[in-house]
Amino acid sequence: METLSSHNHIILAFTILLFLTPSFAQLRLNFYHDSCPNVESIVHNAVKEKLQETFVTAPGTLRLFFHDCFVQGCDASVILASADNNAEKDSPDDLSLAGDGFDTVIRAKAAVDSVPGCKNKVSCADILALATRDVIALSGGPNYAVELGRRDGRISTKASVQNHLPLADFNLNQLTSMFASNGLDLVDLIALSGAHTIGFAHCSQFSNRIYNYNSANKIDPTLNPEYAKQLQQECPKNVDPTIVLPFDPITPRIFDNLYFKDLKQGKALLTSDQALMTTKKSRKVVNAFASNSTLFNHVFVAAITKLGRVGVKTGNQGEIRRDCRFVN
Repeated sequence: METLSSHNHIILAFTILLFLTPSFAQLRLNFYHDSCPNVESIVHNAVKEKLQETFVTAPGTLRLFFHDCFVQGCDASVILASADNNAEKDSPDDLSLAGDGFDTVIRAKAAVDSVPGCKNKVSCADILALATRDVIALSGGPNYAVELGRRDGRISTKASVQNHLPLADFNLNQLTSMFASNGLDLVDLIALSGAHTIGFAHCSQFSNRIYNYNSANKIDPTLNPEYAKQLQQECPKNVDPTIVLPFDPITPRIFDNLYFKDLKQGKALLTSDQALMTTKKSRKVVNAFASNSTLFNHVFVAAITKLGRVGVKTGNQGEIRRDCRFVN
């Protein structure tokens, strides 16, 4: 029988192989070494200041990065505004994106452009990737090197979002298929789901699990009964639609592996979270992350690095936006 330790070594081996594999997207570390050498510290300071104002900055920025990369690639197209409300951000699936995530990128961009020599040199897409790393690290998660060199997209449409983002009621097959379409495997899917450790969800995203699951069960039988009662108390029927609950009620502001421990106890907030416990293979990965936070951090870094390569525009593609909200 394969031991947990050997399984951990297998995952780590794949992680190492990932970083030995060249990125075909022409992204590289220290891309701005000559044009804006202090870009990382400038963005870090802006993000840190924003995070001190509100913690929503962390999950908001992280979710913004994910939503951006899954629709037309990591090109900051999700930040573009539209006069006729027809941009990605106007899609029903993006309306719940926190304004603090957008504000983080806009403020970091302003900070970068205020430095002589850096003005209009750094893309909004790269600033979002850096800000994502920074909110993770500032929340207690891993600090990792970010590949840079993305260009900003010029196209953002509401229609492009449809069927490109995972929904709260997705099962494991639907999740696996959507992630695979972006070059991400099951281990990547589970590791990236771990970002929910600092996330929040509106009651409407899981109310069916605690009130109207199916004809046989009002409450989802995979939910921990005590946890289900707690959710009913905090999300009563006809609750204020703005109310949100943390995915990890114990350490909601710390990027750790408690999300996976919660999954093992039947304390998954969304159907798509609980789906990670569906198969023997997926449970094995969840168990590995739940028992080893160092392993989770290593694999998460590998996964978010792969995510940051999805559909990127480089070289002469796209542009460097002067204002992240509008094409030049």
